[in-house]
Amino acid sequence: MYKTKIGLFFGSFNPVHNGHLMLANYMVEYSDLDSIWFVVSPQNPFKDEKSLLKDHYRRDMLEMAVKNDSRFEVCDIEFNMPKPSYTIDTLNRLSELYPDVEFCLICGMDNLVNFKKWKNAQDILDNYRLLVYPRKNYDGGELVNHQSVRIIDAPEIEISSTFIRNAVAENKDVRYFMPEKSYNYMIDMNFYK
Repeated sequence: MYKTKIGLFFGSFNPVHNGHLMLANYMVEYSDLDSIWFVVSPQNPFKDEKSLLKDHYRRDMLEMAVKNDSRFEVCDIEFNMPKPSYTIDTLNRLSELYPDVEFCLICGMDNLVNFKKWKNAQDILDNYRLLVYPRKNYDGGELVNHQSVRIIDAPEIEISSTFIRNAVAENKDVRYFMPEKSYNYMIDMNFYK
């Protein structure tokens, strides 16, 4: 029986930018995924929380960004889970809720290098596929040839949420780096000032 294949693109999306959408677009078109869920992480155990916008604002900007694309969905399941959020816990919870779906983890080559530090990393490798996109100056480390890992030759996109936050704080106009509705909302709400 065919299982729907959904790629899980985890991130803080602080804020969402066109690089996220370009990568998701590439992943869904150049892999066997049927769709992609953007999983908004309330708190990444490896990231500083100080510059993190409130969960619901980041989710709202993401929903504005993907609203008109049926291939994409926003998932806020981690909002109701213990913090910090660990990928294995979210994967297990989603697999319980959607037993007819095959979930795949989308991550960058930089994440693959440090993957063994993740909580229950071996469980993830044993039970889920990883679709990995290239990142500048990262070779993927020892897991690059693992049977659960597939390297997707996506274009390297050099836009970051950090760049956007810094630019906005300096009153720079970066409207073409983000989806229009998300950008306008961010400016109207005076985020990252």
